[in-house]
Amino acid sequence: MTQRRSAPIQERYVEVPADGVTLKGILAVPRNAAGVVLFAHGSGSGRFSPRNNYVARVLQEASIATLLIDLLTEDEAEDRRLVFDIDLLTRRVMDASGWLQQNSETRSLPIGYFGASTGSAAALRAAAEEGSSIAAVVSRGGRPDLAMDQLTRVQAPTLLIVGGDDFEVVELNQAAYDRLTGQKELVIVPGATHLFEEPGTLEEVARVARDWFSRHLAKRMKRAA
Repeated sequence: MTQRRSAPIQERYVEVPADGVTLKGILAVPRNAAGVVLFAHGSGSGRFSPRNNYVARVLQEASIATLLIDLLTEDEAEDRRLVFDIDLLTRRVMDASGWLQQNSETRSLPIGYFGASTGSAAALRAAAEEGSSIAAVVSRGGRPDLAMDQLTRVQAPTLLIVGGDDFEVVELNQAAYDRLTGQKELVIVPGATHLFEEPGTLEEVARVARDWFSRHLAKRMKRAA
């Protein structure tokens, strides 16, 4: 993973009240940010995920704010049932989104979701519930099939990214793509497996995610101006 930032963008730790608990996150807001992207991590991952942090920094360089947040507390994360409780994770995503809408640094910014693994299902379910208030969604190696019953309700432009050698997940993403009814795109990264560990593959994920968010967040900002 090559670090692309020439100058660091200030990040700060935040606490987000959600569902009766306090979630820990890392917020970074570049100057003149065009929007903010909330990261919904997959099972066993969190705000310190090196892959999601890499993608977040690429977005920050493109003047997009980011919030990397743990959707479960440390105690909750020990319970494997909660790790795969998509309904719970969805509520947490929505609570974090509400926090962004009230926070002084981000309340004027359009919101996008970046989901990985099971976090993709939570992001898509939340987007379905929140309708037009979400500007864009990106799924990396995700399980959008776990939100299959809600995909027809997703209004936000949705980009599904999956590794070409992640064969089972490719099939699941293709089925989810067919189910989506709004603006959508499916990108299959050749030679990549589930975690995009192969040389250049995570960089490709970050590039297409950056372009997707930049395009759709800018459209939302322009409409709001």
